[in-house]
Amino acid sequence: MSKVSEAEVRAEVREWLAANWNPDMSLVEWRSKLADSGWGMPQWPKEWYGRGLPHALARVVEEEFANVGAVRAANSGVRLLAAATLLEHGSDLQKKQFLRRILTGEDTWCQFFSEPGSGSDLAGATTRADLKGDFWIINGQKVWTTSAHHADHGLLLARTDWDAPKHEGLTYFVINVKQPGVDVQPLKQMNGHASFNQVFFTDAKVPKENLVGRVGDGWKVAMTTLAHERRGADGLPAPSKRGTRVGRIHAEERAETEKANRPYKWYPQRAGRVDLIIDRAKETGANKDPYVRQEIARLMTLSKCAEWTARRARAAQQQGRPQGPEGSLGKLAASHVARACSRVHTLITGTEAMLTGRESPREGTIAEILVSVPAVSIAGGTDEIQRNIVAERVLELPKEPRFDTGPFRNVRKN
Repeated sequence: MSKVSEAEVRAEVREWLAANWNPDMSLVEWRSKLADSGWGMPQWPKEWYGRGLPHALARVVEEEFANVGAVRAANSGVRLLAAATLLEHGSDLQKKQFLRRILTGEDTWCQFFSEPGSGSDLAGATTRADLKGDFWIINGQKVWTTSAHHADHGLLLARTDWDAPKHEGLTYFVINVKQPGVDVQPLKQMNGHASFNQVFFTDAKVPKENLVGRVGDGWKVAMTTLAHERRGADGLPAPSKRGTRVGRIHAEERAETEKANRPYKWYPQRAGRVDLIIDRAKETGANKDPYVRQEIARLMTLSKCAEWTARRARAAQQQGRPQGPEGSLGKLAASHVARACSRVHTLITGTEAMLTGRESPREGTIAEILVSVPAVSIAGGTDEIQRNIVAERVLELPKEPRFDTGPFRNVRKN
């Protein structure tokens, strides 16, 4: 592909927006235009609804869309993990079937990885897939599946070979969640929310063409999904500035966003809410305590370092570099920041930090922080897993001794 300049890209996208952007269109109609034009995900290949632009120029496109208030393609949640995985490992048939509807937002996705007996040990999955005729038959259980209750499709890791070593007997599938044999049950959390689900598979079916990659390549494909997930674990995107804009598109997008974000309402609290620390210290007078000030300074330093790590990850992505260790480093840093926030909030608020209700500090937000923070060290791979990744893949330290080699059926489980 011949190189194009930033000025050329800006001119082209401005011309296209001037001719096509209309806030009174329906959201799906507009996003269909985006998918067909390639401007929805310009960094994707031309043959798959993109324009083959480098990530740096894709940011230029984002800026031009923001300048006129144009809505982007559906680009949040597990659907982006699905897209990234299918672009790298999917067949042409799968890309044709799923990518366009990911961009238009017509399909929602979830991720079936963790299991009750193998949460951190992803390769220990025991949900089984057996090939019978033209279908893989799925039996087993997954847990901690966000948004499974309204997902159309799921990214499924299942065991297809019990005689192969644990990492080699896994296969990756796309499964239809809206079918008999998939039972989704919400899980109530101690912070009052119900973002996660446990999901039971009983003779659920996956067509042969929905196998991603090859049989036995499940671990390799799953690592692509997780690398993208951890890269995005440094925080939630900034709130949309389109809340007051008028037009059918904006109204439909607000409704879509509200529904999509409902399971994640507590995620800012999970991250510790470092943004509240200074104001809370001033509100309570804790800013006059030299010890508390020292702890706040320590937290702010840690938070800024984590932000820089996240920026390195984004910069690598914009330059088109492969997934590096920044994802695990950023995920680990986010856990440290969240725990430090919880400690400092407690120092500032004292025993009232345990109170909930409208009369409690920040109407219960502080209490919600304290009970939500532990989740950030578990979701998306525990801190222990991230430390192993950093130790082995970054520092090149020797791997820990393993006792789970050989045929998986002989490995001690649970």
